[in-house]
Amino acid sequence: MIYPSIDKLLNIVDSKYELVHIVARRSKEISKTGYLQMPESDYKCKKNIGKALEEITEGYLKIKRN
Repeated sequence: MIYPSIDKLLNIVDSKYELVHIVARRSKEISKTGYLQMPESDYKCKKNIGKALEEITEGYLKIKRN
């Protein structure tokens, strides 16, 4: 089972394409700076992409809507 669920993520973000764009940018930011929004022990995923998805699900990343 993939965590977090795509259904939960699409309730937060309008489209899959926007989700991919946001997660890719956040993942690169984590790689460059090493800054995490949550304590590292709270993440279930080890990879930066998974961590970015978890941050969206937990509400640490705010999505602006036009």
